[in-house]
Amino acid sequence: MPCQVSWSEAESLLSSAVKSGATTHTMFHSVTALNNLGKPVPKDVLNLLTEALKTEDSPFAYANVFYTASLLTGDLKKVHDLIEDIVAQADEINEEYLQFESGLRPTASVIYSSHLLSVVANLKPAIADDKIIKFANYLLARKHTTSIIDASLVICAVHSIATSKFYTPIAVALTSSVSVSDKSPVISVKVVDLLGGAVEKLTVVAETARHITDNAVILSKKTLTPSKTDVTQHELDLYQLKPAIGFYRIVLSATSAREDVKLLGNQDAEVKVKVITRMAIKNVEVLIQDREQGTVLKSHKLVQPNKVTLEADYHQKFVVKFSIVDSATDKFLHAHQTFVRLLNQKTNHEVIYVAEEDGQETYKFDLNIGLKGKDFNGLSGRYLVDLIVGDAIIENPLSWTLADVKLTFSDDATPPASDPYLYSAKPEIKHMFREPEKRPPSTVSAFFTGLVLLPVLILLVLWIMIGVNVSNFPLSLFALMFHIGIGAIFVLYGLYFLRLNMFETLKYLSIIGLPTFICGHRTLSSIAARRK
Repeated sequence: MPCQVSWSEAESLLSSAVKSGATTHTMFHSVTALNNLGKPVPKDVLNLLTEALKTEDSPFAYANVFYTASLLTGDLKKVHDLIEDIVAQADEINEEYLQFESGLRPTASVIYSSHLLSVVANLKPAIADDKIIKFANYLLARKHTTSIIDASLVICAVHSIATSKFYTPIAVALTSSVSVSDKSPVISVKVVDLLGGAVEKLTVVAETARHITDNAVILSKKTLTPSKTDVTQHELDLYQLKPAIGFYRIVLSATSAREDVKLLGNQDAEVKVKVITRMAIKNVEVLIQDREQGTVLKSHKLVQPNKVTLEADYHQKFVVKFSIVDSATDKFLHAHQTFVRLLNQKTNHEVIYVAEEDGQETYKFDLNIGLKGKDFNGLSGRYLVDLIVGDAIIENPLSWTLADVKLTFSDDATPPASDPYLYSAKPEIKHMFREPEKRPPSTVSAFFTGLVLLPVLILLVLWIMIGVNVSNFPLSLFALMFHIGIGAIFVLYGLYFLRLNMFETLKYLSIIGLPTFICGHRTLSSIAARRK
């Protein structure tokens, strides 16, 4: 026989919580519980919710109201109109995101609850299309979260936007490689809804493809070809247009053949790609020149991967010249990274220089050996000379050892000593106290000590002469311990002056000071009590 449970008390308690002065949070949970139990909800809930918003103006309060209202029937337009009010409080970030001040949770809660209310009220959310896109951007940017609550809110909010019957936001992403070349001529973009699902009967058009550097347009109004294997993929053969190398910004738009589908985020979507090429190194020449006259003493023309062996001293210059060309068109290329590295074969010390353009479509590296000795620590010896060339638009970067040169500097020097603690623990740092200053002879110290103690002796003599009244001295253990403690502290100060350091003195003072304080307090308390 099934268990019989009486919910009358629970229903009464939940219904009584829906009242004037109750918070939106309380009414949200009460109405939700009553709805789940299949019990009637108080009739004036909507008025109570709007009344509560007069004292609560947070995004969470509005989310509670929207969610609670979505569980009710009747005219919900008054509450639905409040969506526009709370959305106006959202903060815009970089003209790309919208969020509420407290972050992800209130943002996701407002978006989710407002869409639930819109479905029940059969009214389009009072949120502008561009704001829907910015809210969606923010939610998708925060999808990698470590909190289960945050993750569930993101899923609910994104799902409510993606499945809305009033619009269909879409996302456009580049799925092919960002690099376009003769080996990879086609770019592929994926157009999906916010949940990654396919959007039926889409036409994707490349409005423009513009070179970022010189702003040249290489195509306009080009329809992408739908993939035969994936309905979300759309392809464009960019390389057939024979674009110049460099970076391109492609602006895409999408339209649906279905009239009942309103797309959001389907205009001015951008993807960036780069057209790359293979380079060739030509006219490579290694020279030894006279430092003063510039006369060429030795000249070697090289072809990769050959290497030449040379010698040069501080009266000469070591020069490397080369050109970089596009292997397909044989046109000169400007590379961002053109380095010449000299590596000492004995110590592995390396020095790297930049090869500069000389204005004649040639790169040149000029090493004045006599002036650059400091870069090499004055260490003569054999050096490997490597040519390093690379760029974001170059498909085949280069590292070529083109020379083995013996350099002789004017001031030969030993290599700098290696740090013995570079890869091991350094010695422990220990605090060292300053050495005590030299003390005067003991007779001088004793004499001045006597002078310091003389006033005490005079004080005792005067007390005896005038007759000191010690009748009020409390004869108790605490009084005796207090005076012994005071005396011990004076002795400790003397030892600090003679032999103890500060840390040792503080340690002993803490031991003596605590009982002295307690005994002194008890002694003074007893004297005060006796005088009353």
